[in-house]
Parts: sequence; structure tokens; C-alpha cells
Amino acid sequence: MNGRDDAREYVLRAAKENDVKFIRLWFTDILGSLKGFAITVAELEGALEHGMAFDGSSIAGFARVDENDMVAMPDPNTFSILPWRPRQNAVARMFCDILLPNGQPFEGDPRYVLKQNLQRAADLGYTFQVAPEMEHFYFKDSESTEPLDHGGYFDLTPLDTATDLRRETVLTLEEMGIPVEYSHHEVATSQHEIDLRNTDALTMADAVMTYRLVVKEVAMKHGAYATFMPKPRADENGNGMHTNQSLFKGDTNVFYDPSDEHKLSNTAYQYVAGLLRHAGEITCVCCQWVNSYKRLVPGFEAPVHISWAVVNRSDLIRVPAFREGKESSARIEYRGADPTCNPYLAFSVMMSAGLEGIEQGYAPVPPASVDVAAMNDDERVAAGIQKLPRSLYEAIELAEGSALLRKALGDYTFEKFIQNKKIEWERYSAAVTDYEIKRYLPIL
Repeated sequence: MNGRDDAREYVLRAAKENDVKFIRLWFTDILGSLKGFAITVAELEGALEHGMAFDGSSIAGFARVDENDMVAMPDPNTFSILPWRPRQNAVARMFCDILLPNGQPFEGDPRYVLKQNLQRAADLGYTFQVAPEMEHFYFKDSESTEPLDHGGYFDLTPLDTATDLRRETVLTLEEMGIPVEYSHHEVATSQHEIDLRNTDALTMADAVMTYRLVVKEVAMKHGAYATFMPKPRADENGNGMHTNQSLFKGDTNVFYDPSDEHKLSNTAYQYVAGLLRHAGEITCVCCQWVNSYKRLVPGFEAPVHISWAVVNRSDLIRVPAFREGKESSARIEYRGADPTCNPYLAFSVMMSAGLEGIEQGYAPVPPASVDVAAMNDDERVAAGIQKLPRSLYEAIELAEGSALLRKALGDYTFEKFIQNKKIEWERYSAAVTDYEIKRYLPIL
């Protein structure tokens, strides 16, 4: 019996022992929206063996055309009971790989895209480890931005709804087998952060999708609303997804070099150089909504320029403090992404940019010696420091001409993603905003 057969047997046994009646088969569309459908336990054995047919056009995001038969093949290693559903006639979930009717992988499946990129890393002898730090707000409802608390960074606020929500979210995640490393109040009012313990990128992408749903489910259970919207309040910090990342060969962290001033290897420096060189091209994937670019503005601890540093938190990339005796903790933190990205695609493009630096032998870029945010434009130009895209439109233009992005996503996903983002920008461009009404209606 092989590993997949063992996993199938475990799922069938666990479903019986836990009185599971329904199994939700999950996948994502190109934009990272969680999709799925439910089957009963009577269909479980057949689904594990042959998959379940469904209309795969839902994977295309906004850019749907005609119905397209696909097969959702459950990954038995992702079986988990949903703790917020009843224990009698319980509900479980599994993530699925999307196949064509002939059994071949569908190239537009974001999970497949990530698997292809991880195989590229494996061919070079690497495994890709990530640990995202995802921020979110709790509001009283989805119609306003009225907060649940007035705490600040790392504040230990008196027991209130927001604190309890975060606690219950952590407990729910751990009950589902998703380990949490830290949780705390963030800088903005009613903003919170829960950091997942680092693991391989595929497991983490599945965990991110689960995490986003759990945060919202727990909030809804208590009559509140949780949002990962990048910038819901103009006068407060936005929501980021700072992504700690490193490459391993077996149990060895190849980013670590004890002789280096910052404990980083030449491989790590080349990886950083790749991320910096291709940052503009991948921003469209890491920050994929119009609102994402309201976060990437000066004054709110979000990166605006393409630079890196060891300690400064305004740079695109920083090197977190190294813990002596724990070589595995050597890593870099990419701070450009927000938590509304598609994690399968975002992890793919980050790693692809970094690997490009390694494979092509990019020259290491020295860290910024001064605070880039405090420099004027002339000083930044003289230092060769460029800006991140300032709008989704700029990001689309950079992405559309990127050979690296096309290689990382594959032709189908690349073209569909760009098509989706153009639709997003066209809809926004045609919208009349509250700002325009307040600014122009009284005077024009």
C-alpha cells in the first residue's frame, strides 16, 4: 500500500469515527477566492478514487466564458473536521487538485501552478519554506469601519470581543492541525495579526485559505465582521501579509552563513537580488486589487520603494533578527504582499523571482544604509532605488510584459490573471466614488 492509499484509508476511517456526514471539496479560483461543493460520506470513497466532476469555469474568476467540465481530485492529506460545524453529522473538508476529464492536471489550477514551481525548486535541490504574518481588522459589521477595540501595537487590552475573537481563532486553527506561532494586536485600531508557524509552501497555501475562512467564521459567530481588505481606513495602517521565506536542502537552511555579518549566505543574497529585480513585475500578483495600492503609500509602515535593509520596517525586504543557535531561523521577509492575494500564486512568484536571482547569478545588492523613506526623490534616483507600482494599472503594465511572471504562472494562468486584472481596473475606472461626489459635485 502506497502513501496515498494509506491516506485514503485514514480519511475513510476518520470520517466514520467522527460521524462525518458531509465533506466539502475546496479549491480556489485564479483570484484566490475559496470555491467548493459538498458531497455526502456515501460518495467519499469514490471521490478519493476517481474525483468528482464539476463545472470548472468557476476557476477563471471574472473572466468566465463557457462551462468547462473538470474533475476535483481530493488530496487526502488535507482532510480536517470543521470545528465550527455540528459534531453530530459533522462536516469535514479536503483541498482538491483540479484535473481535466482525461486525468491530466488543469494548468489553470492555482494549486497546480504552485506545485510546478516547487518542482522547479526541487530540481535545484531546494524546498521552499514560508511563514506569512497576516493582518486583519474586526469591525462591528460589513457596512462600516466601526472598530471593536481601541488598542494599539501589542497592547494587552481589557477583555473585549476582539481579544476573544483572536483567541477563539487560534484555538480553532490548532484544532484543525494548523500551528500558530504568535498572535497579537497590531498598530491600527481593532487590527490584529496571527502568525502561522513556518512550513512548506504548499501546506502553507492551504493553511492560508483555511485561516482566512476561520477568521471570518469566528467573527460572524459573534456578530462581528472580519476583513482582510488591504486599506479599509485611510488614516490607519493597512493589512499586510509579510512573508518570511527561506530555502532548505534537507534539514540545512541554505540561507544561513555563520561567517557573514548578517548570517546570510551568498545564495540568500542572490535570492534577495532576484526579488528586488523582479519586484515590480510580481506586485500585481502579491497586491491584486485596486485597494491594495491605497496601502502602499508613505507614512503607514508599508513598502513604497524597492529596497532592502536589516532592521528598517519601511523597506520592501528586511532581514529579521537572527537567533543564535537556531540556524533554521535565518530568513528574509518580503513585505510587499497583502492578505487578499492568492497564496498559491503569490508564493509561486516570490519564489520564482528569488530562484531567478540564484540561477542567473545576480550580483548581491547592498542593503540600504539610510532610511529610504526619509530620502528625497533625487537621492533615491542617485542611489538607483525605484518605486513599487503606484496603482493596479501600473502593476498590470509591468506584469503584462514580464517573461518571469509568464514562466512562473504558465501561459493559461498568466493570461487569465491579466484579463481578470484588466476587468478589475476597467470597473474601478468607470465607478464614481464618494470622494468625487464630495469633491466635485458642490463646485462643478
